[in-house]
Amino acid sequence: MKTFCITAIVLLLAVTITQAAKKEKVEFKNDESGKKVEVYLSGKLFTAYIYPDNMEKQSLYPIMSASGKFITRGFPLNPRPFERTDHPHHVGLWFNFGDVNGLDFWNNSYAIKAEDKPKYGTIKFRKILSENPAKGTLVTNADWVDVKGNVLLNEEATYIFEGDGSTRTIERITKLTAKQTVTFNENKEGLIGLRLDRTFEEPSTKPEKFLDANGIETEVPVMNNNGVNGVYRNAEGVKGGDVWSKRSPWVALRGVKDGEVMTVAILDNKANPNYPAWSHARGYGLFATNNLGGRIFDKNAAEVKIVLKPGETITFKHKIVIGGDLTDATLNNLSKNFK
Repeated sequence: MKTFCITAIVLLLAVTITQAAKKEKVEFKNDESGKKVEVYLSGKLFTAYIYPDNMEKQSLYPIMSASGKFITRGFPLNPRPFERTDHPHHVGLWFNFGDVNGLDFWNNSYAIKAEDKPKYGTIKFRKILSENPAKGTLVTNADWVDVKGNVLLNEEATYIFEGDGSTRTIERITKLTAKQTVTFNENKEGLIGLRLDRTFEEPSTKPEKFLDANGIETEVPVMNNNGVNGVYRNAEGVKGGDVWSKRSPWVALRGVKDGEVMTVAILDNKANPNYPAWSHARGYGLFATNNLGGRIFDKNAAEVKIVLKPGETITFKHKIVIGGDLTDATLNNLSKNFK
C-alpha cells in the first residue's frame, strides 16, 4: 500500500512538472522610441502593444500563431500582397465603441476628414503601468477623449499573455472609469475586435456595402479567393455569416493557412454586462464581440443603455484563443473555466 502511494505521488509530480514545462516563458521588450512593447513567448514574437501618435487608439499588432504565421491583417501599417484595404480603423486587436456620449470611437482613423473629427473620439495613450513577465501581464493606461481633448473615460487595460507551444491566449481586462457623466448607447460598432489575415475571410462572391455608426458607406469588393477559407461557428452550432448578431459565450473562426489548420476564438466572460455578447463578426475579416449592441442586433432584445457618473467604473473581460483544430468541447471547456 505504501509503495502504491509513493508511486502515485511520483506520477502526480511528474504530470505537474510536465504541465508546468509546457507553459511558455513570456518576455517583454519595451521600445519607447518605437512606441511599442513587444511580447515574446519562448523567444518568438507573439505580438506587440503599439501606441503610435498617429493612431486614434492603441492595439496589439501584429499577432502571430505559435508556428509564426500572421493571424492579423497587415494593412494599413504593413500591407501585404492581395489584402483588402477597407476599414483603415481595423488594426490588430483593439477595444473601443461606436457611441459614447454620441461620439464614435470605433470608426476613427486617418481617413476621417478634419471637418468630421468632432463626431469621433480618440483613445490617448498615457503610460505603461506595469510589466510582469513571470505572470505574463502588461498593464496600460489611456484616456478616451473628444476632439478638444476633454476626457470622458480613463482606461486601465490588463493584458495576460500565455502559451503552451501550440495554443496561445490573450486575456484583456478593461476597466473604464468615468471622468464626467458618460452614456454608452447601444451600437453595433464594438466592442473588442480583430482584423484578420486573408486566410480567415469567407470567400467573396459579390461586392458588399457596410454603413458605420455615422451612416458612412464602405464598399468591400469581390477579391481573389485563393487560400481564403475561413468558417465561423459559435457555441450554439450556428455557422458561417449567420453568427453575426447572435448571442453566444464564444465564437470561433477556423481556417487552413499554408497547410496548417488554425482556429481563432473570442470568449466572453460571465461577469460582463449583457453576457453572452452579440457577435459582430463579418466574412471580410472583421471578428468582433459586442456586449453593448442590444436592439441594433436583435429588435426583441432589451434596450442597452449604461450611464456612468463621474468616478464610477465598468469592467469587461475577454479572451482570445489561437490554436489548431480546436473542437467545440475544447472551447466549451475554456469558456466554462474563464473566470
